[in-house]
Amino acid sequence: MATEPSGPLNPFEVRVLGSLIEKDITTPDYYPLTLNALTNACNQSTNRDPVVSFSEQDVVRALDLLRDRKLAFMFEGADSRVPKYGHRLVESFELGRAETSVMCVLMLRGPQTVGEVRARTGRMHEFQSLEETEAALDALCSRVAGALAAKLPRQAGMKEQRYAHLLSGPVSLPAPDAAPRAEPAALAVRLEDERLGRLEGEVEGLRREVSDLRRGLGELRRQLQ
Repeated sequence: MATEPSGPLNPFEVRVLGSLIEKDITTPDYYPLTLNALTNACNQSTNRDPVVSFSEQDVVRALDLLRDRKLAFMFEGADSRVPKYGHRLVESFELGRAETSVMCVLMLRGPQTVGEVRARTGRMHEFQSLEETEAALDALCSRVAGALAAKLPRQAGMKEQRYAHLLSGPVSLPAPDAAPRAEPAALAVRLEDERLGRLEGEVEGLRREVSDLRRGLGELRRQLQ
């Protein structure tokens, strides 16, 4: 029986673990990875959201934490001149290829719709349909040992709901805007109207001051006559 790690993973751990999983499946001849290869995998500009710029020190710290959680290992074989690193996600959570591929995409790309998951897992596992993809996602959401993913509430302006991994804890969604954002042209008109309103107020104030001065001058003339 596998022992599952406790406590949420930080973003560095998530990116490192996701990168190890991806390379294990897509480029098995180069797996386990050297520190340099793993750092490059974390910093890829494709198939990553967000794109990051980790240093090797960042990756080493994340690996140390993952190894403490039994989610990663270091390999030092006789044929290897440098240490290499791998993951233990499958053993730790007892996942199949389909669920592992889904978790990898959620870790590397953030929350995804069913269609996005199916399209982006193609190199790791070929789902035959959206229904099969959704079944794998739902299996991750309803695990007896503890959910690894969750179906997020539908957000305003989005047709489909998205799924997210829970390795970093519950997912917090941004608060919806109180009102739709104004278009640039409408915002410019509004600002111009406000400017004109201020100018009209200032002109009215000056008129009142001039009128008061005239009355004061009239009173002064009468007193001097």
